Amino acid sequence: MAKVKTTFFCQSCGTQYSKWQGQCTACKEWNTIVEEVIQKPEKSDWKTPSNTKSRASKPLRIKEIDSSKEARLDTLDAEFNRVLGGGIVPGSLTLLGGEPGIGKSTLLLQISLKLPYKTLYVSGEESQKQIKMRAERINPNNDSCYILTETKTQNIFKQIEALEPDIVIIDSIQTLHSDYIESSSGSISQVKECTTELIKFAKETNTPVILIGHITKDGNIAGPKILEHMVDTVLQFEGDRNHVFRILRAQKNRFGSTHELGIYEMQGSGLREVSNPSEILISKKDEELSGNAIAATLEGMRPLMIEVQALVSTAVYGTPQRSATGFNAKRLNMLLAVLEKRAGFRLGAKDVFLNITGGINVDDPAIDLAVVASILSSNEDEALPSNYCFAAEVGLSGEIRPVQRVEQRILEAEKLGFSTIFVSKYNKISLKDTEIKIQLISKIEDLVDFIV
Repeated sequence: MAKVKTTFFCQSCGTQYSKWQGQCTACKEWNTIVEEVIQKPEKSDWKTPSNTKSRASKPLRIKEIDSSKEARLDTLDAEFNRVLGGGIVPGSLTLLGGEPGIGKSTLLLQISLKLPYKTLYVSGEESQKQIKMRAERINPNNDSCYILTETKTQNIFKQIEALEPDIVIIDSIQTLHSDYIESSSGSISQVKECTTELIKFAKETNTPVILIGHITKDGNIAGPKILEHMVDTVLQFEGDRNHVFRILRAQKNRFGSTHELGIYEMQGSGLREVSNPSEILISKKDEELSGNAIAATLEGMRPLMIEVQALVSTAVYGTPQRSATGFNAKRLNMLLAVLEKRAGFRLGAKDVFLNITGGINVDDPAIDLAVVASILSSNEDEALPSNYCFAAEVGLSGEIRPVQRVEQRILEAEKLGFSTIFVSKYNKISLKDTEIKIQLISKIEDLVDFIV
């Protein structure tokens, strides 16, 4: 056995040091550097030593590489497929992160019970009976899902060799430990070593692996940042535990877009796919209220109709407040300055609060016009017609700028029953025979004339 060595790792960013120091020079965090015992044996492989055969890869001309598109594995979950870019890529490594109790394990167990492929679900946090209790609520009639409770990677790979599954799910990567590293589970060196072994297994056998990752109090995935660089796809599962809706989005995706969005509703029988997100993002009201406006936005390839709520009131504490939930606060200040300068509205002495309903964050500039409309509506205390929607960007000079894929937004608004959509006059629109009225405006004063 090799001599046992120790080294020092930053628990925040994973930077390695030869001795202890108070502050990490990489991430500037204090008191995050701890000592870990490391030990590297002569051989380290995901396979057993008896089956190991070293084979050097040869360089190939780029035109000699087989470029035939490999079929993705259909998860039978439309939202999960959309976020991944069409399904699971064979040999890929996917990392799913999220708050405790948000439903990460439920989502992956539900997908493993849906899959028509042989699936191995490895849990280091729950017993087989606990997983069985949850599986009976979701889909009790599945014969292709195997449950293993194990935390040692060498034992997991022995079961994989015996079972030969089509997909492997690990819950979670922070609970695994390898014999090749003598530090505790969840440490920087253990997470890196276990992930490296799983990556080597996935690439050599062409078997997709999905990992669940814990997150820190700051909302980042626990462990070194290099963990997110090592995997192919990083998914974030978001939502408020006090609400029933969950949002799945891709932060990194080597095989698809990072702008796609999947929405689920948490129920007693598992997570229900929400095929029409506008049903949850637009609140149901018996009467029209001031300060509400509907925006036609895009998340990846998916058009969404979301509700923007604004509240403008007289500042009673001296300095006016500016608060935005789900929207960039600096952009809100910019739009308020445009209203002051170009439209003549004196909002400098008033509090302005803005909220995007449904708990989502929107960075699409096409929402600008809806934000302005909701602020004007609240300021004048005049309700906008509920069948109006908006899709345009507002410039600093008060001009209404065009946005991309406006026709897709118009068709979505028409499908949901809106009668009028406000867009930029400079958008090139070739749609014909549409029932929705397309109102073209060129500057912010045109919008004021319609609303006030």
